Amino acid sequence: MRAQVTHQLPPSLPPLGLSRVEAAAYIGVSPSMFDLMVKDGRMPGPKRINGRVVWDRKRVEAYWAALPDDDSAQNNPFDQIDI
Repeated sequence: MRAQVTHQLPPSLPPLGLSRVEAAAYIGVSPSMFDLMVKDGRMPGPKRINGRVVWDRKRVEAYWAALPDDDSAQNNPFDQIDI
């Protein structure tokens, strides 16, 4: 009987490649929203390793950083109303 080999990274070493579901969770959106973001260029496309589709974590982070901030939260018109 062979011993099982586990391929797990230590918690201090995040993976370079993320599955579609992991990449979506990493940026805090659903997988279907992530698909839309990839399609419209807000997120990078995947790398292909044989039959597997993997997103580069560092590219996902770079695309995330390039997304515009929502400054509307700072310019809420209701903050200007005197009661």
